Amino acid sequence: MSLFEEAGPAQGQSAAAPLAERMRPRNLEEYSGQEHLLGPDKPLTKLMGPGRSASLIFWGPPGTGKTTLARILARSWDYRFVEFSAVLSGVAEVRRVVEESRQMLKSGQRTVLFVDEIHRFNKAQQDAFLPHVESGVITLLGATTENPSFEIIPALLSRLRVMVLHSLGPDELMPILERALHDPERGLGGLGVELTPEAAEHLVNAAFGDARRLLVALEVAAAAAPLGKGGGKLIDLTQAEEAVGQKALRYDKAGEEHFNLISALHKSLRGSDPDAALYWLARMLSAGESPHYILRRLSNFACEDVGLADPYALNQVMAALRAYDLMGSPEGELPIAQAVVYLALAPKTNAVYTAFEAAKKDARELGPLEVPLHIRNPSTKLMKNLGYGKDYQYPHDFRDAVVAQEFLPERLRGRRYYRPSQRGREKFLAERLERLRQAKARLANDGKKDQST
Repeated sequence: MSLFEEAGPAQGQSAAAPLAERMRPRNLEEYSGQEHLLGPDKPLTKLMGPGRSASLIFWGPPGTGKTTLARILARSWDYRFVEFSAVLSGVAEVRRVVEESRQMLKSGQRTVLFVDEIHRFNKAQQDAFLPHVESGVITLLGATTENPSFEIIPALLSRLRVMVLHSLGPDELMPILERALHDPERGLGGLGVELTPEAAEHLVNAAFGDARRLLVALEVAAAAAPLGKGGGKLIDLTQAEEAVGQKALRYDKAGEEHFNLISALHKSLRGSDPDAALYWLARMLSAGESPHYILRRLSNFACEDVGLADPYALNQVMAALRAYDLMGSPEGELPIAQAVVYLALAPKTNAVYTAFEAAKKDARELGPLEVPLHIRNPSTKLMKNLGYGKDYQYPHDFRDAVVAQEFLPERLRGRRYYRPSQRGREKFLAERLERLRQAKARLANDGKKDQST
């Protein structure tokens, strides 16, 4: 097939095509993942249907459905679909497609030009799209694994909407695997191929969020599996490992080993050992643990064990989460590793955690103690007449914004929950807290003297 042969979205695939190509979703019902774009009232859902076309860039890791979404959109718009790769094409080919599109537009047929790996076009090649996207001769859909902000020229990027696709999780990959196994028309449904649960889990984990990688491995495993009785084929864990070239690490995400490894990671971080922490992180990721689960646990650690000894620790984890969502696996795992090293080397304190646990204990055991009248909000005249807000001291009206007023319920007067350590930045917070308490004590004493005179 030439670069410019029209590949209509509804065009079928021959039996000789690779399994990944044969199983490419033909509609949204078969599509798996990207709910943030395709759920109810989400951006791509709103673009489905005649008269809703828009030029777009699909940015995401390999095997997440960028090309498939382009084809589904073109079909929903009833547009002619022309596809080529930026690796093999140049400006001359772009001009040829544009001229064909201009001629077809005269008869009412609009064209989607889909450019795979659009980031490989240089500035001059990208410039060639500008007037034709602007005039509506073509609707441009591009796919890239690179950040469009750096790889697409600003003039073109301003005319496109960027849709970010994420790596597929196990819950999104498993239905793809099941469809490929049981589909008798395009998949392996008529060949009697079966997978053991362990083999299926390993294929999904070893795909690293890439549906194409998953289906390639399944096809290899199915071809290599020996024929059994009755002509069927059973793919076990060993054959699945051989198909992907990767051993399955012992790891049950719902069982003991899951908790053993996350415990090992947590305790290595708490023990300030970055080398051990990196090893346990690598073990979990290699075994297919969800990076988002790991990031949730790191967020908890940043608050529970690092706390205000280094308030930037939580920022590191949040930045790693953002970076992973942008890049996916495997590139996005490096920011997670960076956050792990940062947490391991950060000073440690559990003062906030301990304080919050003590406050929760009092709230639970002492019941709903009344809010002192002076810090209630007198939002109505009745409330004001009842004493709400009476004698409240507005800190900004006082020197250093410090007042001697009590803010706890009467029964908890003087209670101290937060007791900062002398580690990291919390040492400075401890000094600040002590100065505040001394200033409040002086103000309270001065108030008592004024009352006595």
